[in-house]
Amino acid sequence: MKAAAKIFFSLGLIFICAFTRTNMNAPKNKLIVHADSGKVTISRHIYGQFSEHLGRGIYEGIWVGENSPIPNTRGIRNDVVAALKKIKIPNLRWPGGCFADEYHWRDGIGPRDQRPTMINTHWGGVTEDNSFGTHEFFDLCEQLNTEPYICGNVGSGSVEEMSKWVEYITFDGKSPMADLRRKNGRDKPWKIKYWGVGNENWGCGGNMTAEYYADLYKRYATYCRDYGGNRLFKIAGGAGGGDFNWTEVLMKKVNRSLMSGLSLHHYFVDGTWQKKKSAIQFDESEYFALVEKCLGLETLLNGHIKVMKEYDPENHIALMVDEWGAWHESEPGSTPGFLYQQNTLRDALVAALSFNIFHQHRGRVKMANIAQTVNVLQAMILTDKEKMILTPTYHVFDLYKVHQDALFLPSELKTEDYEYNGQKIPALNVSSSKAQDGSINISIVNVHPDQNISLECEVRGIKATQVSGQILTAPKLNSHNTFDQPANVKIAEFNKVILRNNLLKIELPAKSIVALNVN
Repeated sequence: MKAAAKIFFSLGLIFICAFTRTNMNAPKNKLIVHADSGKVTISRHIYGQFSEHLGRGIYEGIWVGENSPIPNTRGIRNDVVAALKKIKIPNLRWPGGCFADEYHWRDGIGPRDQRPTMINTHWGGVTEDNSFGTHEFFDLCEQLNTEPYICGNVGSGSVEEMSKWVEYITFDGKSPMADLRRKNGRDKPWKIKYWGVGNENWGCGGNMTAEYYADLYKRYATYCRDYGGNRLFKIAGGAGGGDFNWTEVLMKKVNRSLMSGLSLHHYFVDGTWQKKKSAIQFDESEYFALVEKCLGLETLLNGHIKVMKEYDPENHIALMVDEWGAWHESEPGSTPGFLYQQNTLRDALVAALSFNIFHQHRGRVKMANIAQTVNVLQAMILTDKEKMILTPTYHVFDLYKVHQDALFLPSELKTEDYEYNGQKIPALNVSSSKAQDGSINISIVNVHPDQNISLECEVRGIKATQVSGQILTAPKLNSHNTFDQPANVKIAEFNKVILRNNLLKIELPAKSIVALNVN
């Protein structure tokens, strides 16, 4: 018995030592990508854009007029169009925002020198001359090869006004509105799928209760007709942030025959709404707080999706996050109310994290529109007269365009934490998809501001033979592009990855976004 006990004791020691050695050799950061297990497609419309009549977003940012010395096509900037085409924007939301519920579409048609002016009461109190209207917007969408998304006026408009706008745009027969369109130079109707019925009607769109807006929505949506082969995807104005009651009331009171989508607006505010902080002057505590708020998007989406699922378990009604992004203090010296802010590597990291989270909720989230496209909030592009620069956020859209309409791949990630001042968040965040050509795209974000991280990634379900990569990073978290130095933050080739036997060994620099393509 003693001899047997010694043998068992010795075997136990051997097992413990082997287990300990295995544990010591196990990678601290490990990713497993199931390349053969994708079931749901990531909608390309998650990469949508939003341009409002706000500050220099439309005027100067997109529209300069035919007589401008800035190269343009029918008044629309050629450089901006080329840049946006490169990132394959799938849709463009217009004319607002808060502006939508004070916009009267008939003011923006006909000869431009005869269009009435108005005061943009929401954004700076400036005069809006309506030179960019319906025809110019659809021209822009055609130049961009993107889908138009119009948000109609519920707050100060009428059912008749919205109904006639749909008729003006989409009816191919003989009618007063179709004839008016032809008189204004467009014979054939346009195609439009996405139609928003009001914007933030709990606030700037009318300060309504959820119950009142739900009844109003049904009335307006009823008269937004489908003409010919055009079919409207009608989107109700949804909640701001964590107002789950608004979502519940809309889901409960409006049936899916009238509502195809429900919007959600959510901004990552640096500081408070009353006292926002600088886009470029921030310390690590402010960086950590903003990233933590961004990761909270996961909890927010889960809350709204839980409510939607209760009334729509089959996912017939989509969640459309048609305003999102980082909202900082406006740049010093810029016009109050124009919401012009710089854009740093920190904002790029926030954008990449957001996309990873949207991908996780691909079954319900079918659209997202960053605010905004040019010169406003977390913009893709900044302009100064004839000059144009691309922001770090633009480069994230460029890196992530491979995920548009790709098959989401489930993955398992074990990651160390980024700790600051007694708090911790995961240092790594990942999303993977399978493109239509069969290649695997893996996007990895390292939010740690000063620590490089080694990651071991196992790709299962395919025989991987080659890997290539790109990276977005910069010397500092507040690195940004300026008109004097437009390439401070840009995409570069990434070669700190080794592929052997379907195993990727990756060295991720601090504060970086890495995009890998595996074949």
